[in-house]
Amino acid sequence: MKHISLFAAVAAILLTGAISRADEKAPASPASPYAGTGDLVIDKPEDKVDVPPVPAPEGAIVLFNGKDVSDWTSNKGGECKWEVVDGVLQGKPGTGDILSKHLFEGAYKLHVEFRIPYEPNNHSQGRGNSGVYLNSHWEVQVLDSYHNDTYADGACGAIYSIEPPKVNAAKAPTVWQAYDIEFHPAKCEDGKVVERPTATVIWNGVKVHENTKLTKDSTPAGNGGDICKAGPLKLQDHGHPVQFRNIWTTPLKE
Repeated sequence: MKHISLFAAVAAILLTGAISRADEKAPASPASPYAGTGDLVIDKPEDKVDVPPVPAPEGAIVLFNGKDVSDWTSNKGGECKWEVVDGVLQGKPGTGDILSKHLFEGAYKLHVEFRIPYEPNNHSQGRGNSGVYLNSHWEVQVLDSYHNDTYADGACGAIYSIEPPKVNAAKAPTVWQAYDIEFHPAKCEDGKVVERPTATVIWNGVKVHENTKLTKDSTPAGNGGDICKAGPLKLQDHGHPVQFRNIWTTPLKE
């Protein structure tokens, strides 16, 4: 009996250790990707401070009202299946990209605030991935770029596959960040492009692109089509519950 008890005790210890190691390797609960950042090393105190929310100014076109998804449709056709959680728009993995019902024609400034979940068991492009597509063609990348290496023109703040951000201005995951983007569309004559579109991107108050020429008609996963025509804003479903708030635009002079 003593030998059996000793065997059982050793087995219990080994099993407990296995469960503990399994727990350490298990991914964070998908229900709580914003619960905290665990033992993530924080470089500066301000990296854990949300950008202040910037509501739409008078006369702006509001693309998300904090209440519902009535101003959006699915890129696949039909209703937008993303969710509104505590007044913010949250991507619902597997439901597809979404498009604004508003179509953009001419130059505009876009303000959008975003929050990236903490996914410590993922890396590179698998960590908090989404994107803001100007006129549904050109992606300004959304990604967890805080202590997460990836290729330069795929990092957060990059104009995907065209140009990396000048600096990494990332805040820690779970913290609100912001893009202020000035977009000037292509100039066209007789339906042909005579001058390429450009974008200036300010990320968390830091200018990371200035009049960057958009040298492709569409970045990967962009909608393609005629860039001389008006197009919607697109937000990407890349399989991560990235959140958005205060999405609005104002016209710019050409």
